[in-house]
Amino acid sequence: MQLLLAEDDQILAAGLSAQLAQAGFAVQHAPNGPVAEYLLLNQPYDIAIIDLGLPMIDGLSVLKTVRAARPALPVVILTALDKLDTRLASLNGGADDFITKPFIFSELEARLRAVLRRSRHAGTGAGAIAELTAGALCFDRETRRAMVNGDPVELSPREAILLDLLLANTGKVVRKDQIAALWNDDGSGNSAEVHIYRLRRKLESSGVVIRTVRGLGYLLEAEPAGARD
Repeated sequence: MQLLLAEDDQILAAGLSAQLAQAGFAVQHAPNGPVAEYLLLNQPYDIAIIDLGLPMIDGLSVLKTVRAARPALPVVILTALDKLDTRLASLNGGADDFITKPFIFSELEARLRAVLRRSRHAGTGAGAIAELTAGALCFDRETRRAMVNGDPVELSPREAILLDLLLANTGKVVRKDQIAALWNDDGSGNSAEVHIYRLRRKLESSGVVIRTVRGLGYLLEAEPAGARD
């Protein structure tokens, strides 16, 4: 599951991103309102966590803008203000749930999964897309398991996160900085290249190719029928 964390507290964001990654989420961090708004309007996230106290554009304004453009996107609000009017403003602005700081991570994780379950049961939103396919490849986003022609493909945690991102953006270029953000990496090493190489080898018989777009990133697409004949 791809998740955007919009939080201006860098220490909290780093710790929370690490915990969310261990819980199976592919996390991208936005440090302020404009970045959060741009990413949420242009990337296929499954769920978002938005802090109300974002700088430049506050979290409630981001929520209202994103809700107008993506009405089915599950959103959980973070706030340090445990007041009724704050909770009502969040819910009336389109939040699916909210949690007040300080909080225990296990509660936040439970709320995230509950919101995603409701979204899937409603049959709407990115959270409803539990399975991604391309060619003979089928990927279960919740269990992070891949199958090619019905046979399981063994993936490391990072490979599974990377494949999720590529499949969710089939036919579109995924930038190296986007991949680095998933792993809380500064992008200075060759981690992306190594995992792309391994994925290519594992998906050789899937009818799916991962192309390198020089200077930009990577693009996944299904090969035309008969291309491998």
